[in-house]
Amino acid sequence: MFGKKVHLQEDVILTIKRLPDSEFEIMDIIWDNPSPITTLQIMDKLGFGRQIKMQTLLTMLVRLIEKGFLTSERVGRERNYSPVVSKRDYMTIETESFMSRHYISSIGSLMQTFYSGRELSQNELTELQAWLAERGKGESE
Repeated sequence: MFGKKVHLQEDVILTIKRLPDSEFEIMDIIWDNPSPITTLQIMDKLGFGRQIKMQTLLTMLVRLIEKGFLTSERVGRERNYSPVVSKRDYMTIETESFMSRHYISSIGSLMQTFYSGRELSQNELTELQAWLAERGKGESE
């Protein structure tokens, strides 16, 4: 499923590949913060608990640029990074890939797999019901 082509804008198509966990962690920080974000801001968001050297971070950022996930612009002595692929697009492809790899044939099966042995909270049930109701509207129109 990975290797799926995503249309980013007119005449721009990117083939998305699955990210290693360390690169996903970097992208997650970038997605969850206002864009553009600097190298130092990313390093700060990683926190002290994550012992990563600046050179390692720079190497991962270069890889993410090469894979088409980021753009980079030099501003003075700093680099600014902006996402090219949205978190939603990536997570959609990641979920489809997971379902395909594990032969999960339906959303119901997926939900049973994720929640087997655990009760859903009332808030989770309400959110899920709202999502299902919204999805059902499109089919009845």
